[in-house]
Amino acid sequence: MKPVLDVAVSLLLLPVVAIVAVLLVLVNPVFNRGPVFYIQPRMGRACRAFGAIKFRTMRPVARVTRRADDPLEQERITPLGRFLRRSRIDELPQVVNVLRGEMSLIGPRPDYFHHARRYVRSIPGYRRRHDVRPGISGLAQTDLGYVDCIEGTRQKVALDLRYVAEMSLRLDLYLFWRTLVTVVCRKGC
Repeated sequence: MKPVLDVAVSLLLLPVVAIVAVLLVLVNPVFNRGPVFYIQPRMGRACRAFGAIKFRTMRPVARVTRRADDPLEQERITPLGRFLRRSRIDELPQVVNVLRGEMSLIGPRPDYFHHARRYVRSIPGYRRRHDVRPGISGLAQTDLGYVDCIEGTRQKVALDLRYVAEMSLRLDLYLFWRTLVTVVCRKGC
């Protein structure tokens, strides 16, 4: 049932993604110069890399220099990007990843691939969270929120492993509801 719901909800969200993309094409030249979309290599199922699609929220750089245990580069987030992050609108294009079979709506949130390779070696259980497709949202996002340190990643992994062990349609529906509440209440990073 999970794949059917993933595809159905993603198809319903595609027009929303298109409308937001058109709006961003219009306002980006003033508030967020650069490309509308950002594709970042993330670690997916079976620890394989895939390109997670997002609306861009940060000033572009030639190369990502942030290490796995460094804090988020707040100074790179544009004012429009801050709004997109808080409202979680920046995550909407990942419905395309869901339709391509790279992600699910609910599951362990995929990490930046180069950071994830380090976590596989240093955090017990990290590899097991990749036994399922990663999600746009998940238990760690609703219970813990954004983390940017190794200790936070360990806590996130513990919640992700709990999700993998207890995975069910009922849990997915509950987490989908909690995600909607988070978005409506604008409890972003």
